[in-house]
Amino acid sequence: MPIPEGWKRSHFSADIKPSIKGEKVTVLGMVLSVRKQGGLCFVILQDRYGTLQVTAHKDRTEPQVFERLTGLKAHSYIGVKGVVKAIEKAPRGAEVEVDDLYVFSEPKRLPPFDMFAKTLPSLDKRLEIRAVDLRRPTAQAVFKIRHQVLQAIRSFLVEKGFIEVNTPKIIGSATEGGAALFPLLYYDKEAFLAQSPQLYKEQLSSAFERVFEIGPVFRAEKFKTPRHLSEITSVDVEMAFADYEDVMKLLEEMIHRAITDVLDKCSEELKALEIELEKPRLPLKRLTYNEAYKTLKKLDVEVSWGEDFSTPALRKLGELNPGFYFITDWPTVSKPFYIKPREDNPRLSESFDLMHGSLELASGGSRVSSRDLLARRLRRQGLNPKLFEYHLRVYEYGMPPHAGFGLGLERFMMAITGISNIREVTLFPRDQTRLTP
Repeated sequence: MPIPEGWKRSHFSADIKPSIKGEKVTVLGMVLSVRKQGGLCFVILQDRYGTLQVTAHKDRTEPQVFERLTGLKAHSYIGVKGVVKAIEKAPRGAEVEVDDLYVFSEPKRLPPFDMFAKTLPSLDKRLEIRAVDLRRPTAQAVFKIRHQVLQAIRSFLVEKGFIEVNTPKIIGSATEGGAALFPLLYYDKEAFLAQSPQLYKEQLSSAFERVFEIGPVFRAEKFKTPRHLSEITSVDVEMAFADYEDVMKLLEEMIHRAITDVLDKCSEELKALEIELEKPRLPLKRLTYNEAYKTLKKLDVEVSWGEDFSTPALRKLGELNPGFYFITDWPTVSKPFYIKPREDNPRLSESFDLMHGSLELASGGSRVSSRDLLARRLRRQGLNPKLFEYHLRVYEYGMPPHAGFGLGLERFMMAITGISNIREVTLFPRDQTRLTP
C-alpha cells in the first residue's frame, strides 16, 4: 500500500534538536515503548539514525489521537506530525509534541524479549526471528559499527591505490586443499563453494598490482564453537612487488584506521554497548612462531613444533598478549602451498597471523611466484597439480613477487565489540545446524 499523501518523512531522529524548536515536522519509525503518566503519553520512536521522544498532552492533543497513541504496542510502525520542543531529558535535548498520528502497521504478536532488556532469551531462540532481534538498539549498534568498519577499510585501501574486485564463488577445485569444502552440482560437473578468493586475487595482482575483495567465503567447519561459522565475510588483499613485511604494515595501518574511524563516528553506538575502545599502538608487537613455541614450552603448555597452536595454547598466549599482535614466520609445513618458504631457512615461511588475544583475525604472507616451486609445494601437500592447471598456467606468462592477507570481518568485530559469540556480530549466521532464516 502506498504511503498516504502528506505522510512523507521530513526529518530523521538525528535532526530533532533544540536548534529547530518550534518547527513542524513529520517523523516516521517503529515504536520501542509507550509510557503513560497522568495526562501525558511518552512514545520512544526508533528510525534509521536512532531514537526520539514523542509526547502527547491529554489536554492539548485531539482525543482520538491521544487515545490511539496510548493504545499503541511496541513494534508498531507509525508516522507522527508535530512541533519540536526543547526538553533537556529527551534524546538530543528535544522531542516532538504530537498533532497527528498515522499507524502504518501494528504487530499481531510480540517477541519474547523487551527491546531494552539486559537479560535476553537464548541466541538460538532470537535467531529464529533474527530481523526482529535486530530491532533492539544494542543489536543495531553492533551493525552500525560494522558498517563504519567496512567504510573505513574500503576508503583506506582505495587511498593506498587498491581497486575492489569480485572473484567467483563457484569454483572447480579446492583453494586450500580437499578439507572443509561444500560440494555442489554445477550443471553436469562437480564444483565447490569458494573457501577463499586466494588464487584469483593472486592472478589479479599480476594485472592490477593492488586488489582487494570484501565478500563471502564458505568453510564446512568441523568445529561447533562461538568462533566458527560456515559462511563468513572476508577482507582479502593482494599486492604485487611486496613481501609479508609490507602487507603486515598495511594490515596494521588498516586496523588502526578502522578503529580510529569507529571512535570518531560511532560514539553513541560504543556508549550503547558500554565499550571502551582504544586505538592500537603501531607498530604492533611481532612474535615469531619459535618465540611463541618456546614461551609455551616454558609454561608447560603441550605444543608440537610445526603444528598450529591448540586452543589452550592460544588462550595462554592471549593472556600474555591481550591486544593486537602478530605471530610470524610459521613452519612451512603448517601453511598452505602458496605461502613462500624463507630463503635463509626453508623450514620456516614468510607468513603471519594477526591475533587479538587468543583470537586469530587474519592470516597472510609472501606468495610463491615460481611455477616450478608452486607445483612442488602442491605435490608435497598431497595435491594434484593438474587440478590447479588453470592457476599454474598463468605463472608461465610471468608473475611478479606478491603478498597478501585475508581478514575475517566477523572476528574483527568480535575484537572491537568484546562480543564473545561470532553469531551475535553476523546478520544471519550459517553454521552446522542453521540454514534459516
